[in-house]
Amino acid sequence: MEDLESTDPTQPTDLLYRVIRPVYDEEKLGSQLHRKDRAPLTVRQKLTELFQCSSDRARSVLFSVLPILSWLPSYPVREFLFSDVVSGLSTGVVQLPQGLAYALLAAVPPVFGLYSSFYPVLLYTFFGTSRHVSMGTFAVISLMTGGVVVREAPDSMFYIQTVNGTNMSVVLDEVARDARRVQVAMVFTTLTGAIQIVLGLLRFGFVAIYLSEPLVRGFTTAAAVHVVISQLKYLLGVKTRRYSGLLSVIYSLQAVFSRITETNVPTLLLGLSCCVFLYVIKDLNERFKKRLPIPIPGEIIVVIVSTGVSYGMALSNDYHVDVVGEIPTGLLAPALPDFSLTPNLITDAFAVAIVGYSMGISLAKIFALKHKYSVDGNQELLAHGLCNFISSFFHTFVVTCSMSRSMVQESTGGKTQIAGLLASLVVLLVVVAIGFVFESLPQTALAAIIMVNLLGMFKQFRDIPHLWRTSKIELSIWLAAFVSSVLLGLDLGLLVSIAFGILTVIYRTQNPHSGILGHVPDTALYLSVDEYEEAAQSEGLKVFHFNSSIYFANSDRYVSSLKEQTGVDPEHIQSLRKAQKKQSRKSKENHTLVVCADTQRGVSHESLENNHSAEKQQPPQSGQENGQAAGGAVGADADSEEAVFIESFCSAVHSIVLDWSCTGFIDSMGAKAIKRVVKEFAAVDVQVVIAGCNGSVLDELERLQFFTEMKRSMFFPTLHDAVLHCQRVNPHVLSTDVETRV
Repeated sequence: MEDLESTDPTQPTDLLYRVIRPVYDEEKLGSQLHRKDRAPLTVRQKLTELFQCSSDRARSVLFSVLPILSWLPSYPVREFLFSDVVSGLSTGVVQLPQGLAYALLAAVPPVFGLYSSFYPVLLYTFFGTSRHVSMGTFAVISLMTGGVVVREAPDSMFYIQTVNGTNMSVVLDEVARDARRVQVAMVFTTLTGAIQIVLGLLRFGFVAIYLSEPLVRGFTTAAAVHVVISQLKYLLGVKTRRYSGLLSVIYSLQAVFSRITETNVPTLLLGLSCCVFLYVIKDLNERFKKRLPIPIPGEIIVVIVSTGVSYGMALSNDYHVDVVGEIPTGLLAPALPDFSLTPNLITDAFAVAIVGYSMGISLAKIFALKHKYSVDGNQELLAHGLCNFISSFFHTFVVTCSMSRSMVQESTGGKTQIAGLLASLVVLLVVVAIGFVFESLPQTALAAIIMVNLLGMFKQFRDIPHLWRTSKIELSIWLAAFVSSVLLGLDLGLLVSIAFGILTVIYRTQNPHSGILGHVPDTALYLSVDEYEEAAQSEGLKVFHFNSSIYFANSDRYVSSLKEQTGVDPEHIQSLRKAQKKQSRKSKENHTLVVCADTQRGVSHESLENNHSAEKQQPPQSGQENGQAAGGAVGADADSEEAVFIESFCSAVHSIVLDWSCTGFIDSMGAKAIKRVVKEFAAVDVQVVIAGCNGSVLDELERLQFFTEMKRSMFFPTLHDAVLHCQRVNPHVLSTDVETRV
């Protein structure tokens, strides 16, 4: 190989290369190259390697499970501490009202939202690898948790009859209901955390790849619809039951609008005022985010002001405005969940575990890419599991990373997980010391906080026109995730969305792009003849490209596309040949019968000629005779045309090269299809060779015993090798020097 540079000073310098080498096939290449000997490990060796322990390995495992040990000893106090303190306080101020609000979505008393905003955040400081995400309550996960909680502990289970004098009435026992719902939430959180821990230990951090971005965005938009509709009753101050599952959105809307006349006007006015105020604050934060040192804490302002107004005006007593109610001071003692509920929750726990981790890791990767550090997907899965599992014994519900709080933590200068630790301490201060202050907080204010925080998710509807222009398949995934999640509920909707996403992958591999490639002169490049004018086909040679692997789902499609693109159908040619041979045999038999009959009658050659001349002078006797004569002439012409067609068609294409550069794998069905194709084309004198096959596919073919019937010499490392080989073995079609200058 020689590297040449252009010597013309007026032209830009281009690197050129010239290669003169023999044409290689895989058999010849394998005889000249030697693979490294890699003896497979025995089961005993694998177990020994897996369980062996050394000081370095123990240190590596410890630092992997507890990432805080790798960065805390070298923490730059002077550079990072002030930024982390400011960020932690700002995030804690936002986390406090969100914890109270999202507890409503989880169908548990608000104080449990504060617990869920303390324990998991504290634990993530030790186990997490992202420096900027804020662990804690999140609307989508809280809503999914609430759906399960309400299903297992509906209001109908806790109605009791009371006797007041001679009157009997049915009253909802809210204390017993809330206690049961807390138990369900604890068990559900324990199962979710356990699933995440097991998946993390099994190195299943890759499961998030099955939730593509269009799927996640469509799903979260549908979740936002569920959340907003679930909060309408708090905004209006009406009493309705909570629905979950199939068509729950429609049932919830129907229940709210059926009682729209019972709207509590003070509740509605206060809620709308909070919504307007929060929207204005968020707009100001967005417009002036570069000028503001920290975002304006709109949520905490709403909480403080609305609590003061509610307490000062006695909204709960005088105007029947629903408030948070009693908030116990201090932390509850740890308790064991009621594991008898496990069989009913395992499926939902698996779905929530995957969704929660997927949202967390996607957010962590965004910040890691922006600030140039890395996150460990498996460790993040393990961290999520530990946060949920350990915290569940302290009366929490399922948590994950929050987008809005993470943006606050990052934009206010957070540098490390110390910011999250300080945010959790802010929540702890409220729980231990001043939780009772928020007992007069109106629930409509919490509903306003939830609804305004979801405005960002509704902006994801802008994805629709963008995906329409860029990818119809991704648009179908987005719409399928949204529609199924809205109508079927978030759990079933997620399963349907994943199944639909997998079907789109199967559809793409079943119907990939295929075409004929042509050679670009003076290069070793082969490009599509339909797209590039310079790409020219060699005479008698077809290069077929199929942009997918070959397996059971598309092997038939591969064969049909090959025949269609190359224009060579061996079955059709074989049938024409058989018809031609049959017609030829019939003609010979008819000729023999005529000669035999004439011989038996004793007709001489002279008399035959005389009869023939006489027949010429006589007109035809009937239309039937004319038809037979004409039919015979037409049949003879058709036979001759078919013979010429077959001969010319078979000589037009002598070789087909299959480009396998995009073939990542092949299964037994695909291998059988290729063997059948090679034999079919060989039967009509068309040779088939394969180019660009990678080593793993060759190994797979070896295991499938492909080479017991096929030769390894039909495989070539590059397209150019295969084309030159085909031209060399057919010199009468095109004479090309094998030592081509490129």
